[in-house]
Amino acid sequence: MSTLAERTETASGYRAGRTLPLRVELVRQLKRRRTLIMGGILAVLPFVLLIAFAIGGDPGSRNGQVTLMDTATASGANFAAVNLFVSAGFLLVIPVALFCGDTVASEASWSSLRYLLAAPVPRARLLWSKLAVGLGMSLAAMVLLPVVALAVGTAAYGWGPLQIPTGGALDSGTAAQRLLVVVAYVFVSQLVTAGLAFWLSTKTDAPLGAVGGAVGLTIVGNVLDAVTALGHWRDFLPAHWQFAWADAVQPHPEWSGMIQGTAISITYALVLFALAFRGFARKDVVS
Repeated sequence: MSTLAERTETASGYRAGRTLPLRVELVRQLKRRRTLIMGGILAVLPFVLLIAFAIGGDPGSRNGQVTLMDTATASGANFAAVNLFVSAGFLLVIPVALFCGDTVASEASWSSLRYLLAAPVPRARLLWSKLAVGLGMSLAAMVLLPVVALAVGTAAYGWGPLQIPTGGALDSGTAAQRLLVVVAYVFVSQLVTAGLAFWLSTKTDAPLGAVGGAVGLTIVGNVLDAVTALGHWRDFLPAHWQFAWADAVQPHPEWSGMIQGTAISITYALVLFALAFRGFARKDVVS
């Protein structure tokens, strides 16, 4: 397939960079049922938590210890922060694994991958388009949740400062800026899952295998991080830093944990993305 692409690269009017435009791939992915379902789940979660608080009453401190969950009804900003807290560990892993793991494997399962390459779309161009769209949709999913949560929380509990469990508060403007930092960090921390899913997507023709494998390996990382006997070895696990964003919602933010988490996540992700491109360039595509 790559030979055909190389031969046609000199044809009149052919430009490798114009094949499979991002907008075309984006429209294709947005129209898929799984995208709509996942968007609906993320948009409904804040309403589920709102109903839960309405039925169970306002959360209160336990044994005199106040957590972020206990401040959920203090303001719309607190409600948005709680939604990120309860979803960052697992729920937000699913759309990342889905959008990045289903993208190539689904084409193979439909037996359309070889026809895309014969269009001719260079292999690297195809992967870049699919990776960019997958990451873009993953970011959109992470933005959708706190935006809906902020709107729902503000309507229910009012617009106010972000109350900090340890004491003090952040004014509305500062809270909005910190929440943006939190969303950005959560996205970066999920790049490892994206890399796993994308790499597996280039290795298998089964989309469920790529998505499930990425989610499963992410869960394994969380389990290993809970094994305190590993000591400092846990510092090399991306899961160890997934909640480092909590340091950003403090009166005096601490950035060292987020910096380390970002470095670990990006390093793992770059290696996995490189493996995906390297392996796919040499793969015999027959699907």
